[in-house]
Amino acid sequence: MTDDSSPRSARARPSRPRRRFATEVLLLQLAVVTAVVLLTTAVFVGVAVQRLAHEAESTALAVAQSVAADGDVRREVAALSVDGTALDEEALAGGPLQLTASSVQQRTGALFVVVTDDRGVRLAHPEPDRIGERVSTSPDAALRGEETVSWERGTLGDSARAKVPVFAPDAASGERPVVVGEVSVGYAPARVYDTVARDSLPVVGVAALALLLGVVASVLIRRRLDRLTLGLQPDDLATLVQNQQAVLGGVGEGVLAVDREGRVSVCNEQAAQLLALGSAGDDVVGRALAELELPGELADLLDPARASSGSPSAGLAGPAGTTLVVGPRVLIVDVRPVAREGVDLGRVAVLRDRTAVEALTRRLDAVGAMTTALRAQRHEFANRLHAVAGLLEIGRVEQAKGYLADVLEHGPLRYPVKHADRLAEPYLQAFVGAKGVEAAERGVLLQLGPETLVAGQVVEAGDVTTVLGNLIDNAVRAAVAGRTTPAWVEVELLDDGPDLHLSVMDSGDGVARPERLFERRRDVPGPSQADDGEPGGGAVHDPVHGLGFGLPLSRDTARRRGGDVWLGSPGGDAHGAVFCARLVGAVQPAGAVPPGPAAAPGRPGRPDPSRSTS
Repeated sequence: MTDDSSPRSARARPSRPRRRFATEVLLLQLAVVTAVVLLTTAVFVGVAVQRLAHEAESTALAVAQSVAADGDVRREVAALSVDGTALDEEALAGGPLQLTASSVQQRTGALFVVVTDDRGVRLAHPEPDRIGERVSTSPDAALRGEETVSWERGTLGDSARAKVPVFAPDAASGERPVVVGEVSVGYAPARVYDTVARDSLPVVGVAALALLLGVVASVLIRRRLDRLTLGLQPDDLATLVQNQQAVLGGVGEGVLAVDREGRVSVCNEQAAQLLALGSAGDDVVGRALAELELPGELADLLDPARASSGSPSAGLAGPAGTTLVVGPRVLIVDVRPVAREGVDLGRVAVLRDRTAVEALTRRLDAVGAMTTALRAQRHEFANRLHAVAGLLEIGRVEQAKGYLADVLEHGPLRYPVKHADRLAEPYLQAFVGAKGVEAAERGVLLQLGPETLVAGQVVEAGDVTTVLGNLIDNAVRAAVAGRTTPAWVEVELLDDGPDLHLSVMDSGDGVARPERLFERRRDVPGPSQADDGEPGGGAVHDPVHGLGFGLPLSRDTARRRGGDVWLGSPGGDAHGAVFCARLVGAVQPAGAVPPGPAAAPGRPGRPDPSRSTS
């Protein structure tokens, strides 16, 4: 047996459904509109009643003054106002005063017109039976010569009544007139309220129309509020804002959101810094995409005009992991659509700074290539040691010395790079040698051109690895796919002050589509998914050189410092494609002051010149 009042039972009871915020706003608006209309109507009616009551009092006073000023009335009242004299009620009921009072009452629509003597005894009354009786309300003020107006209850009920004194007609000039009676005229409230009801009909009609318009407007406002808030309640909105601030301020990625009209709705501080839009994202919110200096590809991905005409969530997503070079940064950008309950809300781009990772990856690739080259030469090195040991063992010391001298002159390791002695820069020696080993494994001879001359030292190893590595990899692939045998790739390197110029030529069949070579395209299917020697490439237009990630990234990397990568020649009869590049600031000229220790961390992975040989 369980107790229904237990906490478990309380949790088991279904809770009342919470009324939606838009519904509460609708009810509140209806209540406010109704209250305003009713209050306005009540004020109008109150003012109208007061105005009509005042008009009834003024009319009663004017009628009473008119009757009291009549000469016949004054003479009749003066003749009958004799203290202690008995009155003939029957004679008064058909007398001239009664006839005059009845005539005035009928013409003015008054409730009563009463005439009294100087004692307050009725001389004329709407009900003849009451003639000869004292009036029910005090006539003292009028008998003292004062005019009074008031709302009082008498024999005939409540009325707005005026009491005016009747003066004797024979008062001498300069003497104070003698009061011989008073005239009392009253108007019933019903007559006043009938007028109010009649005058209030237009007001009531307008009030009803205003109430109807208020209801319609409230319903429309509720629908718009529901649509704008996506059905969220105030506490949901507050929680959403808190979560948004926590997420946007707590994540290391940049977030840039655009609404359906192409205006920035969200931009956190990281996004503003990564895209060079300023230090604070708040300055960007509300501005149109066209007003921002965004990279062209990112602007295209966020442009709402690119959305498909079908489902709001279809056709909005850009390629996952799009790589952009913005200034000195390499960014990975993911663009996704945002929708709620089938309503398109725009797009959001998440930007990740991969500058350090990409630089480290390129350096690790270079180190890996060099490690592969060293592993490939290990057997040659061991064989030479065995040869020296064998010569010494059989006593041929002079031959051993000569052999060692040859090794010291040409180096203990021999990279399969033709004319390798033309390149003396340690880093380029090691990197080109490693690429030569990789090319040799694929049956391609890597050689240095006759114009090769680098007198300085490489200081931007990451840029050199990216550009030169991609161009050599593409050239090796083109040479392997070409019809020329033996396959070869020729590299020329020349420094001009701090700039490094390079060209890469292959023995392949040339570039099939030069006009689209540097486009970053991932949406067109191709026969092969291998692009410029980089993993994760997209669809390929050129089956050899590709059209995806490596070449566009190489060009962006060179251009961010003022250099460039371009196609020198699409290919001819004697050779394949020729790619050229200029890397600004990649070389420290000979004789220049070497960078201090603070600059050393910027070039990790650079081989020790004392350990590199060609």
